[in-house]
Amino acid sequence: MKSTITLLLGLLIVLNLFAQKTYIWCGSLIDGLGGEPKKNMTIVVEKNKIIAVENGFSKPGTNDRSIDLKTKTVTPGWIDMHVHMESETNPGSYMETYTYNPADYAFQSVKFADTTLMTGFTTVRDLGGSGVNISLRNAINKGLIKGPRIFTAGKSIATTGGHADPTNGYKKDIQGDPGPKDGVANGPDECRKAVRQRYKDGSDLIKITATGGVLSVAKSGKNPQFFEDELKAIVETAKDYGFKVAVHAHGAEGMKRAIKAGVSSIEHGTFMDDEAIALFKQYGTWYVPTITAGKAVGDSAKIPGYYPPVVEPKALEIGPQIQSTFAKAYKAGVKIAFGTDAGVYKHGLNWLEFVYMIEAGMKPMDAIQSATINAAELLGEKDKLGSIEAGKLADIVAVDGDPLKDARAFGKVVFVMKDGVRYK
Repeated sequence: MKSTITLLLGLLIVLNLFAQKTYIWCGSLIDGLGGEPKKNMTIVVEKNKIIAVENGFSKPGTNDRSIDLKTKTVTPGWIDMHVHMESETNPGSYMETYTYNPADYAFQSVKFADTTLMTGFTTVRDLGGSGVNISLRNAINKGLIKGPRIFTAGKSIATTGGHADPTNGYKKDIQGDPGPKDGVANGPDECRKAVRQRYKDGSDLIKITATGGVLSVAKSGKNPQFFEDELKAIVETAKDYGFKVAVHAHGAEGMKRAIKAGVSSIEHGTFMDDEAIALFKQYGTWYVPTITAGKAVGDSAKIPGYYPPVVEPKALEIGPQIQSTFAKAYKAGVKIAFGTDAGVYKHGLNWLEFVYMIEAGMKPMDAIQSATINAAELLGEKDKLGSIEAGKLADIVAVDGDPLKDARAFGKVVFVMKDGVRYK
């Protein structure tokens, strides 16, 4: 009899735990849908989902809990659509290519993932690393470590000598001739193989470098680096495998070719011209600006010896240009999703992108939507992420102050919930 009662009590405890709801009292709620902030609201969370958004401060049940954010501004968890979780800028980063093993990148990525989540970014899109980023995603999904929800491209795809060729700058006897397995593809057949290899590796999307880049040890930062037939082969193959295609592009010609091929997003977009802007709008292509990275590399290039000599002039030319390009694209009505290129600057400063976007003329509410509902749409996860609505995953952030009046408030994160779990 005693053992039966003990068993029943244990069962009731388990049932109560599963039935427990969390009532989050919000002083000001920005739900991500673009309307005016709502005052004195309650978000009701059960397990990992939002089950209700209610007017007033709703009273929890006996077994429920409450979280008091009555003096805070609450938004959906933020989404950074362009990060690199394996690494972080430093004057010795170019030597790491020769001295780091995959385990070294893996261990430091754990720190960067934690930092990113604590800064309010509950979801990120990792656009290129060694492949360690795939294991990082898996470890976070299994609950082994803390970090944002990651959608990763694995290894970026480039042409020989292109921005994501991993052997750029090597001495000749160790350069070798990397191929599709290592993310280097020439001609339509190799491009198809490179996409299929990413599928085999476990990537969530495809990232290609359609023009030269700033930090690669190569001369040009803007020349086109894929032909039309190669881009078409990548996009068609990606479509077969359910992949979206993100495209690094600084030069106008490379981004025009990529947009015409049907890619999902252009990253950086530094030298987009009027023709490129018209194509963005015609094809519905998303623009991910990365202003923070532009400013950071421009500043770092002024420090003697921070970058190799071939990189320095590119950083000084391209970096400072991105903010003005963003202003032009926003004014023209190009679709914009939030992205920062974290790793090119120090992780945890992602929120500065909000400041720079607003500084360049973007309405604060539009900036928030770029990092919430817009980013979720580009991810293809709008049914789960990007707004505070019943049925969505419980990704919720709160800040001190009013970010619609003071952009620096984005840097004052006091509460972070991801997937119904409170982390901060």
